[in-house]
Amino acid sequence: MNWRGLWTLYAKEVRRFLKVYTQTLLAPVITSLLFLAIFNLALGRSVQVIGGIPFLEFLTPGLIMMMIAQNGFANTSSSILIAKIQGNIVDVLMPPIGPAELMLAYVASGLTRGVMVGVVTLIAMYFFVPITIHHLGVVIFFTLAASLMMSMLGIIAGLWAEKFDHIAAITNFVVTPLSFLSGTFYSIERLPEMFQTIALFNPLFYMIDGFRYGFIDRADASLWVGAGVLVAVNVVLWLATARMLSTGYKLKA
Repeated sequence: MNWRGLWTLYAKEVRRFLKVYTQTLLAPVITSLLFLAIFNLALGRSVQVIGGIPFLEFLTPGLIMMMIAQNGFANTSSSILIAKIQGNIVDVLMPPIGPAELMLAYVASGLTRGVMVGVVTLIAMYFFVPITIHHLGVVIFFTLAASLMMSMLGIIAGLWAEKFDHIAAITNFVVTPLSFLSGTFYSIERLPEMFQTIALFNPLFYMIDGFRYGFIDRADASLWVGAGVLVAVNVVLWLATARMLSTGYKLKA
């Protein structure tokens, strides 16, 4: 394991998104606050509580997790695709850095951005919504599991994509719909039984549900099932990502 190479690539990726912090860190905060304001104005009076929890306190953890997931995906996918398009991906492939170091560095940078976005968003929302963390360990676990999952999905998307339209297609037709249909803005208990069953096949539902449980001490599904699903999905994505990087999929001629 080339630890110096791994750290250098990780530090380079972190500095890359910190240089444009208004886009990578502040923009998600503004988006979350806009969602909070819109839903409060539109539904605040008609929907006072969900499952015995005040509406805004129920909504806030879901918004934070959605920002964590989307930014973890955006970080790794954009980094790899931009390097491929600009031709400087060779600067990563030529040094003595193996697939393991590449994967760990990219995943760690995506995780770092996701966690930083989550912390900044949480601090911003604290001024508008009373936030209490009931289970800190659960919050940390689901934050890390979700960030890992979306970072690896971003690597796979970045390796597969050949232009920005491909990433936009994955974001618009896969990531965003799954995020919006994951129970971020509602409890699946309000859905018809058939749609409740469908929601249980969405892995993003479990990351939202588990993360929310850590804040409000209430979940729509079994916490252990959710944790097991995320671990299983992460293992599959880890194997797929490792395989693609080790074979040089769309990286080497």
